[in-house]
Amino acid sequence: MDNRQLAEQILAGVGGSQNVASLVHCATRLRFNLKDGAKANRDGVKATDGVLALVEAGGQFQVVIGNTVGKVYEEVEKLMQAEAPVANASALGAEAASSKPAKKPKGAFVDIVSAIFAPFLGILGASGILKGLLALLLILGYIQDTTATYQILYAAADAIFYFFPVVIGYTSAKKFGGNIFLGMMVGAALIYPSIIELAKTGGSPTFLGLPLVLINYSGSVIPIILATFVLSKFEVVLDRIFPSAVRNFLTPFVCLVVVVPATFLVIGPAATSIGSALASAYLAIYGASSILAGAVMGACWQVFVIFGLHWGFVPIIFNNLGAFHQDTLLPLLMPAVLGQVGATAGVFMRTRDVKLKAMAGSAFAAGVFGITEPAIYGVTLARKMPFICGCVGGAIGSAIVGASHTVAFSFLLPSVVSFISFIPTTGIDGSVIGAAIGALVSFSIASIGTYLFGLPADER
Repeated sequence: MDNRQLAEQILAGVGGSQNVASLVHCATRLRFNLKDGAKANRDGVKATDGVLALVEAGGQFQVVIGNTVGKVYEEVEKLMQAEAPVANASALGAEAASSKPAKKPKGAFVDIVSAIFAPFLGILGASGILKGLLALLLILGYIQDTTATYQILYAAADAIFYFFPVVIGYTSAKKFGGNIFLGMMVGAALIYPSIIELAKTGGSPTFLGLPLVLINYSGSVIPIILATFVLSKFEVVLDRIFPSAVRNFLTPFVCLVVVVPATFLVIGPAATSIGSALASAYLAIYGASSILAGAVMGACWQVFVIFGLHWGFVPIIFNNLGAFHQDTLLPLLMPAVLGQVGATAGVFMRTRDVKLKAMAGSAFAAGVFGITEPAIYGVTLARKMPFICGCVGGAIGSAIVGASHTVAFSFLLPSVVSFISFIPTTGIDGSVIGAAIGALVSFSIASIGTYLFGLPADER
């Protein structure tokens, strides 16, 4: 069926547009927050042609679609707007306050993180690839960092990372139900050129006599998320106070006058301290045993993906990149992904079932570039042993990467192309070679194990 038909069946399966409190999507899933979960036809959604799986986790009703999820989301959005344009205006991407389903704190956290970061993951991946390619070209001597060509391409690659506060100001304000342009303005204020220059000069700046701790917030994540959360709550209070005749300009005016200084005075420094604490905690765990950290992440990462819990690690990765300009968590995830890719390759090589072979081939192609849900739900998890082989391969491969102390210098979805983000400007070293060995070991163990033991007799 086409995307329109698939959207119609999914929307009917979740109880119709009136039962949707909010809807966002990530790389492969439609993530619904439903007003009444009892109204959803779970079996009907699972049986829909085009739906890979149904996962209920993190307070969300997650429908796994695969690489075409963006197109299906657009069709669902059109259907919801056509059925109830006014009632559902706030349900697309931001929860209506009056109909929020109760969620456990952990579920709410995962929901928030996924809604904030999922919309621009593809752009992040593209930017990371371009940064990695530029670093490789520099090492090989094919380009010089003083040329205009390099500077323009680097600006294209680095812009989203530099302007993180603006981008996240948009997505987080949308998630929290605030004014998205106010969210962007708060983020822009954090990286305004004169503020960055003032932060560089040091000294003892003040705001109305109150001491300021100025920090370069470009590339930061946590400060703008907390600032937009406060902003969205403050907006609600102001809208109740001001009459409708002046609300449209007085609410933004007071928000800018109050929230921007409050962010520089309190929210920003507090959020930076939280980020530093998170980074220190992660480094302590990694420092205690990078091999054990790799084995645990390699074995468990795809399990986290199944339940949508992997989003909880995203702020740590971005926080590390912002604080230290490098991250050791991302490299540990690459073998975990390639383990499932290897298991899928094992199924492809072993099975004689034409339909399963076609499914495995398609899932393999997506998995190579970091999208493993088609492999998990369509190929490995249902047969159990291939999934286990993938996790075992991931654990061993990630342990090797941990032993090599591989670091990533930019964000990329864990995949084959991740290697270019591991290359330092000084050239390929032992850590990059260790990552290559870990990836190869993970893929090999998973594919060979699956080929030998992964399929029942009737599928060989």
